[in-house]
Amino acid sequence: MSPPTVVAVAPASPGARAGLQPGDEILSIDGERPRDVIQWRLLTDEPDLSLEVRRGGLDFELGVPKAAGEPLGAEVHSALFDAVRTCDNHCEFCFIYQLPPGLRPSLYLKDDDYRLSFLYGNFTTLTRFTELDLERVVSERLSPLNVSIHATDPDVRARMLRNRRGATSLRWLRALLDHDIEVHGQVVVCPGVNDGRVLDDTLTGVLDEYPELASLCVVPLGVSRHSHEAAMRPHTRDEAAAVVDAVERSQTMFHRAVGRRLAFAADEYYLLAGRPFPPAATYEGFPMHEDGIGMARAFEAELFGEVDEPIGVQPGFFAWVDGAPATGYRAPRRGDEPEVGRRRAPVAVITGEYGARVLVPLLARLGRDDVRVVPVRNEFFGGNIAVTGLLVGSDVARTLASEPSGARYLLPDVCLSNGRFLDGTRPADLPRAVEIVATDGVALRRAIER
Repeated sequence: MSPPTVVAVAPASPGARAGLQPGDEILSIDGERPRDVIQWRLLTDEPDLSLEVRRGGLDFELGVPKAAGEPLGAEVHSALFDAVRTCDNHCEFCFIYQLPPGLRPSLYLKDDDYRLSFLYGNFTTLTRFTELDLERVVSERLSPLNVSIHATDPDVRARMLRNRRGATSLRWLRALLDHDIEVHGQVVVCPGVNDGRVLDDTLTGVLDEYPELASLCVVPLGVSRHSHEAAMRPHTRDEAAAVVDAVERSQTMFHRAVGRRLAFAADEYYLLAGRPFPPAATYEGFPMHEDGIGMARAFEAELFGEVDEPIGVQPGFFAWVDGAPATGYRAPRRGDEPEVGRRRAPVAVITGEYGARVLVPLLARLGRDDVRVVPVRNEFFGGNIAVTGLLVGSDVARTLASEPSGARYLLPDVCLSNGRFLDGTRPADLPRAVEIVATDGVALRRAIER
């Protein structure tokens, strides 16, 4: 376990007044060695801290006078100071297995860590969850958590996870709900595996066994051209429509039983099925916005000023391993490149193919002939990968190379993690200057109006 390393100290904070510096390693706080940023927060929330610090190879004690609840004012290098709890499932639909070779090593790490679920919204299967984990979650109220369900039939779930513990690990979901922990569930639907009757049984099983779930998102699997699983394939239009129908039937069932819709189909399904998105009110506050549920309707409300602040955040893929702030997945993830471009120039919004299908009709309603969409085809991953969050610099560069100069090219920040695309390139490497804009309708509206 490596000690937390200070990367920034807020001016005039208790840490700064006590002499804490970037680069300091914190060996202990009041005699306790934190193993993650969750414990860090709890320990540093106490008054009048005693820190054991290592600086330049020398260890010393540092007293920090402060009030209870007053922030220490120090940001540390990572969310976890001990080892990440890795995933021992071997799901055939796992996107990590579908990454091309040669990317930075951090992207290939599979986690199944409930702490990252709490901090960043990652999904855990609970196959490595233990009694000690349950005790900590309950005692520290680590809520909400996100849990991958996929199927409530034990045999189907075990086969999908390729892990025999998949048949029994949902007992931990029941235990979490029994202790009033807020949990959001997910079903990744694989055609011919857990769709059709299995999906119907799963939706019914959630009502029977886990009706306290805060929400259940039903999402399609992504299949890149690097997949080696012959059974994994994209949905057909009819299959996507069948999933939408199943989810909407279940919403009626859930609403009658528990007073809310509970289950929601991802926006991708409506695009694949060629159906209009449900009204915004259908999403009941957009509880799983960051998982692609209701994102189009939320973006519409943001773009046209129906709300003053973004409804949710879209943290981006692999955000937790590459530069995501330790404060959690709802913290800002803007790149560090300066915004550039010419005011009053034509505006071109860079987006993925799915994003283009949402943005084109919305931007047309603005009545601006100087605003257009630049869709980018994802050749890096290939397959059915068309979401904006998986765009890489090489594909954006290829597209921009044929675009005219003189426009303001707006790049959504969901493509970036710590200023880099997934392929390691940076916005500065692109053939056209871009402005990095937060991935929400409010930010886009403000950028267009500048």
